[in-house]
Amino acid sequence: MLCKRVRLVHATGNANVHAALQGLQKADMLSDFYTTIASFQENIFGQISMVKGFSSLNRRSYDSIHKGKTKLFPQRELGRLIFQKLGLKAMTRHELGYFSIDKVIQSLDKKVAFNISTKMSEILNAIYAYEDGAIHSFQAAKKKNIQCLYDLPIGYWRTAQDLMAAEKERWPAWAKTIPTFLDSQAKLERKDQELSLADHIFVASSFTKRTLNSYPGKLADVSVIPYGFPAVNNFQRNYYSGKGRLMKLLFVGGLSQRKGIANLLTAVAKFPTHVQLTIVGQRPATVCKPLDQALNKNQYIPSLSNDKILELMREHDILILPSLFEGYGLVISEAMSQGTPVITTDRTAGGDFIVHGENGWLVQAGSTDGIVEILDYLITTPSEVEKCGRAALLTASKRPWSFYGSELAEKISSVLI
Repeated sequence: MLCKRVRLVHATGNANVHAALQGLQKADMLSDFYTTIASFQENIFGQISMVKGFSSLNRRSYDSIHKGKTKLFPQRELGRLIFQKLGLKAMTRHELGYFSIDKVIQSLDKKVAFNISTKMSEILNAIYAYEDGAIHSFQAAKKKNIQCLYDLPIGYWRTAQDLMAAEKERWPAWAKTIPTFLDSQAKLERKDQELSLADHIFVASSFTKRTLNSYPGKLADVSVIPYGFPAVNNFQRNYYSGKGRLMKLLFVGGLSQRKGIANLLTAVAKFPTHVQLTIVGQRPATVCKPLDQALNKNQYIPSLSNDKILELMREHDILILPSLFEGYGLVISEAMSQGTPVITTDRTAGGDFIVHGENGWLVQAGSTDGIVEILDYLITTPSEVEKCGRAALLTASKRPWSFYGSELAEKISSVLI
């Protein structure tokens, strides 16, 4: 029986890409991995990452087992990182900047397409590519009868536009924080073209799958494969008891109304003597006065490394992510793996593994009153925090990241012709 060969393509890499890479490798299905920068102990990026000031490259570290199959195209991405560090925003401007993330992704996509079009001897069954980075490679793959596997990580844009338009009217002072409205029509049309070319679509949450209901046409089959959880932390911790201190809430994410930040800040303001809120995340590029005012009243941290965020999660009683449109929400699973229960909405992956009142809490998206109700309940019934925290830890222990990689590889194998 011939092995099935899949090319994985992603410009920057993240936890789910790492797990996908491991899953395909373990199943002996990985043809190669196309990316911009990958740090291995033996290559130049691995060496540079050990130099003071360049430690951020450690985020691009990969297992050395993948080195021989990894194809790097670093020039555009290096430019983006350099100009970001220099603060030259014109060069990295959304969509238009020569070193914008859009240009980085498109450049890699074109490299993949060129390889497909010019290499005749390679055995390649499928391309697995992600939203915004698949149009050129999929077009080239179709000409060679190579299957196109599409990963939609954040949900379908038409649904996002509809939902966020309502938020724009409800919270006009926060409208500029919603990045959905920054995408050009050309970019949105490319997203639709990518979906139309896909032979199979992969999403990480039931909510993301539901967002595709607004696609104006026929789509390929959609598979929901939830991401995995980080390694659980079984250390001893002191859960909130309601005695002697405030309940410590934590928010981690972009400071946008897409994340429900206005609802959160409004709700927390009703409990000044019972709740302490810490916010971790980058401010939006545009000025938002109510956000700036709220940040001055709460503990604000612009950025932290992932290990520091996990540590902060362990120091807080509850993570709250009241997102209005979230393809998954990795901070949810990260917090649960640290024994920190989560309050989130029905528009995240929370509904796929959180049972309300058992291992966390679910609230209707956009409902400030719903957040207030849950916080009030937990302040008056503090034992629920520990109960749900311990149950969250158990949930996390049952689905490590390796499960996602193996399930993805198994599903890919089943859909390949």
